[in-house]
Amino acid sequence: MSQRRHTYPEAAEILRVKETWLRRHIKQLPHSKKGREVTFTDADLDRIDSLHHHEPTTGPLAAAPASAPGAAPHPLTHLRPLPRRGKALAGVS
Repeated sequence: MSQRRHTYPEAAEILRVKETWLRRHIKQLPHSKKGREVTFTDADLDRIDSLHHHEPTTGPLAAAPASAPGAAPHPLTHLRPLPRRGKALAGVS
């Protein structure tokens, strides 16, 4: 039993993304390649879809409740983003 193989345009239509997005991210996506011909099986498309599926973390549809009060904070909560380059150098003369 052979699986259907989809080309870039067909896969993009099924996933509802632009073909250029598929081409730009091809190294991170499951696919088959024979020579220069790239194809996607239905299983590949299912995996791509699941790779980019997100579940809500808060609210009534969240799969797991938010961390309980008194729980240990995340180990990286103390980190803050660096200031923008132009702002950081403004006070330096």
